Amino acid sequence: MERNKMANRTTAAISEEEFIMKPYIDWCFKELMRNPNTRRGFIAELLELSPEQIGNTIILENELPKRSEEEKKGVLDVHVLLENGTQLDIEMQVVYMEYWDDRSLFYLCKMFSSQLCKGEEYDRLQKCVHVSVLNFTYYKKDDICYRKAQVYDKATGELYSDKLELQILELPKIPEEYHHPDGIIAWMKFFRGGKKEDLKEMAKGNTYLEEAYEDLMEMSQDEEKRRAYEARERALRDQLSLQRQAERAFQRMTNAQEKLEEIQGKLDETQGKLDETQGKLDETQGKLDVAQDNLTDMQERFSESQKQLEKARAEKDAAHDQGRKDAVIELYQKGFLNLEQAASEYGISIEDFRKLLV
Repeated sequence: MERNKMANRTTAAISEEEFIMKPYIDWCFKELMRNPNTRRGFIAELLELSPEQIGNTIILENELPKRSEEEKKGVLDVHVLLENGTQLDIEMQVVYMEYWDDRSLFYLCKMFSSQLCKGEEYDRLQKCVHVSVLNFTYYKKDDICYRKAQVYDKATGELYSDKLELQILELPKIPEEYHHPDGIIAWMKFFRGGKKEDLKEMAKGNTYLEEAYEDLMEMSQDEEKRRAYEARERALRDQLSLQRQAERAFQRMTNAQEKLEEIQGKLDETQGKLDETQGKLDETQGKLDVAQDNLTDMQERFSESQKQLEKARAEKDAAHDQGRKDAVIELYQKGFLNLEQAASEYGISIEDFRKLLV
């Protein structure tokens, strides 16, 4: 048991030694951006300038002023002002957010419009850049990990203004084969995080990333900062968990809706077939009704014909009987039959036969 305790303590010690904060946790990212050299190195890559051209940078208040109580408040993650007046809003976003494109555009326009006070001329407006560092995939139709958007003239294709710019860095899309120590992709790989040795290797050859790595190591060993970092990490983990639960619930609802629509489609198809069958039955019933009417008419005609035939037979029988009787009388009168024979043939008594002759 004592050996197990020692092994556990050894494992815990190794784990502590290997611990390093993940730069994509927004709290950690903001702390890294507090270092002016790290800011300068990262912004130089974003703006495709040398660090010397960037010069000094200042972190401004991250809450943009509202012009009225009804106006939506804007809060920037890392709001940076450069020597030449350019402003950047650099946001690290860990949890997927819908309408991120509209949100980033809102913050960019808010930052741009907040430069002027009442009465100031428009020529005071300076370039504003909104930088989205996303630890999730937002644009799912391509594998582009780094994109820039500016305002262009649709008719001519010429840049309308260089004072508004959006940059989007999607960390999950970073190409695995990229190993160059410089460039924006190197920074993206570093922000994506990893093991201590991996991060150290990523920073090699890049002075600004090496300093960021040293800051990361120092923060990871600071107990107070680590508590703040872990609190934020737990909050993000809970937020991600709730989001995934919501996504799963939504997916279940979507699947159920699709199943209902499928069932409804089959019901509609069956109803269509039933309606078709009912139409054929109605058509057949109509034909049967016509046939029944024809049959009834034929039966009535047959009945009438039968009556006429029976009448004709009766008349024929009556005529035949009367002819026979007339023949009997004629044979009697001519002497071929005596009185008794004639009465017998006629089918009556001798007395009744005599009455017929009167």
